Amino acid sequence: MNRLSDQTSPYLLQHADNPVDWHPWGQEAIALARQLDKPILLSIGYSACHWCHVMAHESFEDHATAEVMNRLFVNIKVDREERPDLDKIYQAAHQLIARRAGGWPLTVFITPGGHIPFFAGTYFPPEPRYRMPGFKDILERVAAFFEDNKATLDEANASLIDALAQFDGSDEPASDRLHDAPLESARLQLAKRYEPEYGGFGQAPKFPHPTHLTRLLRHAFRHPDDQEARDMAMYTLTGMAEGGMYDQLGGGFCRYSTDDRWEIPHFEKMLYDNGPLLALYAQAWTSRRNPLFKRTAIDTADWVMREMQSPGGGYYSTLDADSEGEEGHFYVWTREQAQALLGDDYPVFARRYGLDRSPNFEGKWNLHVYARIEDLRKRWGDDAEERVEAARRTLFAAREQRIRPGRDEKILTAWNGLMIRGMAIAGRVFGRADFIESAVNALDFVHRTLWRDRRLLATCKDDRAHLDAYLDDYAFLLDGVLELLQARWSRTHLDFAIALADALLAHFQAKGGGFHFTADDHETLIHRPKPLADEATPSGNGIAALALNRLGHLLGEPRYLDAADAALKSAFGAIVRMPVIHCALLDALEEVEHPGETIILRGDPTQFAAWRSQLDSEYAPARMVIAIPGTETDLPGLLGDRPAPERGVLAYVCRGTTCSPPVSDCALFIQP
Repeated sequence: MNRLSDQTSPYLLQHADNPVDWHPWGQEAIALARQLDKPILLSIGYSACHWCHVMAHESFEDHATAEVMNRLFVNIKVDREERPDLDKIYQAAHQLIARRAGGWPLTVFITPGGHIPFFAGTYFPPEPRYRMPGFKDILERVAAFFEDNKATLDEANASLIDALAQFDGSDEPASDRLHDAPLESARLQLAKRYEPEYGGFGQAPKFPHPTHLTRLLRHAFRHPDDQEARDMAMYTLTGMAEGGMYDQLGGGFCRYSTDDRWEIPHFEKMLYDNGPLLALYAQAWTSRRNPLFKRTAIDTADWVMREMQSPGGGYYSTLDADSEGEEGHFYVWTREQAQALLGDDYPVFARRYGLDRSPNFEGKWNLHVYARIEDLRKRWGDDAEERVEAARRTLFAAREQRIRPGRDEKILTAWNGLMIRGMAIAGRVFGRADFIESAVNALDFVHRTLWRDRRLLATCKDDRAHLDAYLDDYAFLLDGVLELLQARWSRTHLDFAIALADALLAHFQAKGGGFHFTADDHETLIHRPKPLADEATPSGNGIAALALNRLGHLLGEPRYLDAADAALKSAFGAIVRMPVIHCALLDALEEVEHPGETIILRGDPTQFAAWRSQLDSEYAPARMVIAIPGTETDLPGLLGDRPAPERGVLAYVCRGTTCSPPVSDCALFIQP
């Protein structure tokens, strides 16, 4: 066993018995590299990453390759989910060095003293193929280059540091004025990127891009005559929900589609995809009432509670793409397997999900909707849908007996924030108390386990919580708490939201506005990012600005409103230059420039349902509705000026800083 054997990360533990002398990132490995004057081979990946597994089997488990690595380098293995700070820096460095986007596994060679990258790549095969050199040859060449160029590397490194400082756009001067023109620019850019045949944006590999779809739905809400914006979102959501990227039997979305048709996914399931997609499908249902969206949201939430929630309440991180050594093996079917299980229901099921066509995945079938229920009824009668649903349940029960994909059971604060938000929205929209309870349990776990001395920790595994939290942890969790407060009032959760916001301002806020990715007392690295653009998850700066603006209006707290405004002004140059990659910031900008409603209900909780039934079923993305029982006293900020009546309910309605007289008649308050 190497030095990874005492780590909490399942990804690092997967490499603990490699012949490579792996170190975790830390002072011991850094000091050793400096002492030996050896470059560092930094390998970054995560447990559900298919090509990470491939490179591990081909190279890191190979004794001949390990001998070269151990002789020439100090080898450090990093879980990008535990250390997104390192991943952001070295992914950016890869893009600068290689002139193309990176990915995982990320392979970076860095200097022993300054930790500056001088060569970078992603997956390397053991022998030359895929138009790439073999990994052992790369190792020898990189080590020789380092020995021959030590004197000149420092000069090159200085320019790389300067380039990193400009990489995230945070070096631009702050704007002194905001305007909403980028909202329309983003709408036009999304239309140009839209792929009309199957939906989505761009060509394969095709990612779900929840921030893009959210932006289109919000734009269509503010511009009801823009049918094209609404159609782009709805058609894409339909294609993904009917496609093979969505688990047609068990619910939940895989990471991305390898083709344009959403048919064959990369089979890993990530919590950070499914939280935003759950929220999005629930919100899309309130906009269009498509039964497919409702079923997709409910089945995804059920999957989360069934497979991704720990006994303690927190949500696990990922499900692997592989099982029994094969990618997708858990999910795909042979025709013979399905026929044996379904009997007379096989033909209608096969037509619905494509088993009557040619195999679509390595001689087997990954389920994908091909036939509409209306067409099935014409051939198989009025009970066609019931027969398809019965067949789905039968195959799901049989699949439950298979060997499951590996599950990464570390609990990440940021990703829990995304799923808490999704479960809270779905629970409120569909009236599912179990979804809301699931979100409450997750938040209580984070509060109990990962909140210490009024600061967050980033990760927990096997009751070991550690690593200082990042911007995304605070921002995503704050956003999740605010959504959960709308689903179920809790004074404890409100106080937690305030504490999160205060810590965010105290430790992450940049001098010119906006937020750094790491705290002011974080480990010193070669760059302190201030990320503005959306990536696989929404921009932490965007979500922070959105949540602080909402909390500021809820409490009447200028500090939060000013911080949100300053964040947008600091990022405005980047937003204007390329709006489409800053959709989370655009959502915040929209709510600053066009404030939504903040509705506080006070009074008898037994009467809240009549007031909320209409509010919760409407698509109103900038509206907050919080129902506070009349027994609650000593409320903070503006909430303290919202007294409850002696009987019944009072509704206090504000739009931005403009408030209307309270309303006591539900019929007058809620217009049809």
